[in-house]
Amino acid sequence: MRRAVGRRRLCLAVAGAVLMAAPGCGLTSGSPMVDDVHPGSIGQGEPLKGAQLTVTSKEFTEQLILGAIMGLAWKASGAEVLDRTGIQGSIGAREAVKTGEADGMYEYTGTAWITYLGNSEPIPNAEKQWAAVRAADAKNGLTWLPPASLDNTYALAMNQANFQKYGTRTLSEVAELSRRDPGAVTLCVEGEFANRADGLPGLEKAYGMHVPGGNITQMDTGIIYTQTAKGACTYGEVFTTDGRIRSMNLVVMEDDRKFFPIYNAAPEINTKALEKWPAIADVLDPITRKLTNEVAQTLNARVDVNGDDPHEVALDWLKAEGFITEG
Repeated sequence: MRRAVGRRRLCLAVAGAVLMAAPGCGLTSGSPMVDDVHPGSIGQGEPLKGAQLTVTSKEFTEQLILGAIMGLAWKASGAEVLDRTGIQGSIGAREAVKTGEADGMYEYTGTAWITYLGNSEPIPNAEKQWAAVRAADAKNGLTWLPPASLDNTYALAMNQANFQKYGTRTLSEVAELSRRDPGAVTLCVEGEFANRADGLPGLEKAYGMHVPGGNITQMDTGIIYTQTAKGACTYGEVFTTDGRIRSMNLVVMEDDRKFFPIYNAAPEINTKALEKWPAIADVLDPITRKLTNEVAQTLNARVDVNGDDPHEVALDWLKAEGFITEG
């Protein structure tokens, strides 16, 4: 299940709107995007003029931002856009795109491959993982457009003081440190990560290390970041696009054996909508190619650290990159 990190949006209908059934908590009727946005480097000639498109997303910070990015790009390209972002649960937004209640969202390849399509083993190659998801989901009425390099997966990170002390840069080096100096490797992790096959047990097996139970502290996600930054544990479980990595100046360990599943974000579009409006692909492709872990960390931090609104963060980024104009 994809992790819902960051500030969450309540699944509430706009005043007077009708609640429609969907997995999780249900889709609200949403609200029209009224931003006064126009083409920049995308949307020239308004290729989506006349389209009535609905964008959706899950409820956590990164998803709210990505949903707003997609919706604003469509709006600037001439479409009338209904905003149904912020759906609770892992499956509700996807189901909306499958049924045609929504036309698109940014989804994660690893989530689709493992959680929705029922595969037990991730594919340790980003392009092959995306291609496999695209092929498998075609029969579900979903088309996956090319993915971003943005990969929101698990990682271990440490603060600057511990980095200066131990100097590890990869998980292989962490494993070597655990064998050489077992007391040096202390972990702050979520309870789920501590017990999942694609979490700590699998990580230890893949890298040939063993962390004694006394060196492992389980805690909530948000606390992990603050405790890692304070040095209460040498390494903390983080998500690679979380804005707190940058704001707390944490050093992320490279997964050099490619153990963790790949969670590249990619546009997941209702196939019928794409067939009717094929320009959707051309509008989104240059934007998706700009979405990196570093970009995601910066944008997520504006929400989770600074308290900014996800929609405004998305709008500011699209304008700064020259994708759209406003006013």
